[in-house]
Amino acid sequence: MSMPALELKQVSRRFGTQQVLREIDLQVFPGETLVLIGESGCGKSVTTKLLAGMLEPSAGTVLWQGRDVASLSAEEKLRQRLKIGYLFQSAALFDSMNVYENIAFGLHQNTDLKESTIREIVQDQIRAVGLTVDVGRKKPSELSGGMRKRVGLARALALAPEIIIYDEPTTGLDPVMSDVVNELIITTRERRPVISIIVTHDMHTVQKVADRVVMLFPLAGLEPGQPQVIFEGTPEQAFSSREERVCSFVHGDATRRLQKMALT
Repeated sequence: MSMPALELKQVSRRFGTQQVLREIDLQVFPGETLVLIGESGCGKSVTTKLLAGMLEPSAGTVLWQGRDVASLSAEEKLRQRLKIGYLFQSAALFDSMNVYENIAFGLHQNTDLKESTIREIVQDQIRAVGLTVDVGRKKPSELSGGMRKRVGLARALALAPEIIIYDEPTTGLDPVMSDVVNELIITTRERRPVISIIVTHDMHTVQKVADRVVMLFPLAGLEPGQPQVIFEGTPEQAFSSREERVCSFVHGDATRRLQKMALT
C-alpha cells in the first residue's frame, strides 16, 4: 500500500474544556474517495479541518506525505495547504464579491498569473460545474443554494488542488440537485487524479461516491477508552454491518435514539 497522503496519529482536539476528538488514527491514501459519517457533534468537520491544517491538534500528530505538519515552516505549510481545496458546508462565498471575483480570489492572492489567464481559468471552472459564464457577474445573494454550492466547488478547484475536502456538500439541496453535486464529485476525480474527503449525512452520497467509509461516534456516548472510530470499510460493508450503532445510522432507524431519549 502506498504512503498516506494525509494522516492523523493519536490526534485529540479540545475546545476549552470540551473534547471533540480523542486519540483518532486516520489515513487518507492517494486517489481515494473517503467519506466520513456519524452523528452531529461527533467531530467530522473538525477532523477535516485538522487534515487540512486549518486547526492544530490538542495532542497527537498530523502528517502530510509523511511529514509532521507541526515541523513545517509557515512558508512551507502555506505552500502545502494550497494543494488542498475546501468546499465549506454553506459554500462560504464572499457576499461583497460577484461569482467571478469569488472564484478568482485564490488565484489573485496566491499566484502571479495575468488577469487574462485568471479569467480563462475562472470561466473554465464555471463551465466545469455546469454553470454558464454569465453567472460570473451575479452576487451570491442572487444564486440558489445549489448554484452557491457549485460556485464554491469552482473556487475550490481553481488552484488545481491535489486534495478536495467537501463538508456536507448536499445539505439543504433537493434530491435532484444533491445528485448533481454527487455527479460533479465523480466527474472531478475522473478528470484528473485527486483525493476526495467528504463529510456527509446523505447515505445516497455514501453509496454513490465512496471508496471507503469511516464512522465516528460522539465522545459523550462512549466509555473511557472506547474507540471513537466505530467503523471503517467499504460502503457495502457499512450497509450490511450488524454493529447496532452503524446499522441504525446508515439505515436511518431512530429506535435506538428514541429509547435513549426515553431514559433521559
